Amino acid sequence: MFRLFTHTPNPLPRYDNGAERAAEQIIAAYSTSFSLASQMLSPQTRTDIRNLYAVVRIADEIVDGAAAAAGLSPQEVQETLDAYEQAVLQTPHRRFHTDPILHSYGLSARRCGFKDEHIQAFFASMRRDLHQSVYSTTAELNQYVYGSAEVIGLLCLDAFLVGQPVSSAQRRELEAGARRLGAAFQKVNFLRDLGADTGQLGRSYFPQAGSAGLSAESKDELITDIRADLAAARAVMDQLPLTARVGVIAATDLFEALTNDIAALPALALPTKRVSVSIPRKLALLLRAPVKSLRRTR
Repeated sequence: MFRLFTHTPNPLPRYDNGAERAAEQIIAAYSTSFSLASQMLSPQTRTDIRNLYAVVRIADEIVDGAAAAAGLSPQEVQETLDAYEQAVLQTPHRRFHTDPILHSYGLSARRCGFKDEHIQAFFASMRRDLHQSVYSTTAELNQYVYGSAEVIGLLCLDAFLVGQPVSSAQRRELEAGARRLGAAFQKVNFLRDLGADTGQLGRSYFPQAGSAGLSAESKDELITDIRADLAAARAVMDQLPLTARVGVIAATDLFEALTNDIAALPALALPTKRVSVSIPRKLALLLRAPVKSLRRTR
């Protein structure tokens, strides 16, 4: 059969583009808020963040039930996660991958200089989800949050600072802010998903919850902690390049709105009501982000 095709001198850029579009689809399928906030980043930064988050999302799905729902045994889920970690760690060392998500991640990992230690910390927390369902101490929770969220903030910062020289002191401040923001986002997600985590996955992340669930006092303490993290992160956002600042402010505003909605909800209602920010409110917050970012001087 005659086949009409266009000759491309170098087919790799087209494959790169297709792989990055695949990463974009993964994120769009799982997070409206993230997809909207990422639109406020500059094109290259947005692409790098999507490429990173697609890999993170797949690891999440391995441990959060998609693999088990496909019929994998607990041992097979563990082996799948271990294999995926090794694949992700090896990805930056090869220019071509048949898996488009790994291929797109490799592009950004090389461009942004993602560190193996951060990827390994992330997978260590994902692995805990397979074996640990209750976090009895603050130290255990903090260790989990470091790997599951704070290092993601550090990886995002690597993407934000590509081609943006900063002093050692500035980087330390930005890294501290990135970790606090990642921790805040994770703890907000824990509160929002309290019912699904306990009822469907059998997990209890907050030591304050105990067997009786979160009390009103414990919930208020967690909200205070989250707000402190958000405030610490906001304090250094003026040091971010404008290519990233608008998107980071937008995401922070969205999570702050979600925090406020959770704060207004009785503690007893958290396991049965999943709070979300409406699309109109999200859009209003996103539209304000560019103005807010311009008010901050770098």
